[in-house]
Amino acid sequence: MKREYIQIRCSIYEKKLLKKRAARAGISLSEYLRATAFKINMVERITPEQLESYQLLVQYKNNFSRISNMFKKSNPQLSKEVRQLAEEIRTHLKNFKK
Repeated sequence: MKREYIQIRCSIYEKKLLKKRAARAGISLSEYLRATAFKINMVERITPEQLESYQLLVQYKNNFSRISNMFKKSNPQLSKEVRQLAEEIRTHLKNFKK
């Protein structure tokens, strides 16, 4: 049960930014401030647009991997370049999950 109050001073812009970050994390402003004060890692929720972009990148990575496999015997250099592109996309996808 939380009964104690703490007041802080901040600018209007800071307050708006804090409220926006709390909303993106899907929690109240108070909960967001407590979590950041205790250094709890806050994860923002993924928007539908971000999810769509993520799924599109996964498709691209898979398609480039397939293309690379098709060119392995006939054009090894092209296959290598396409494989590198697929790996770059894979790296970005791993960063996206963090």
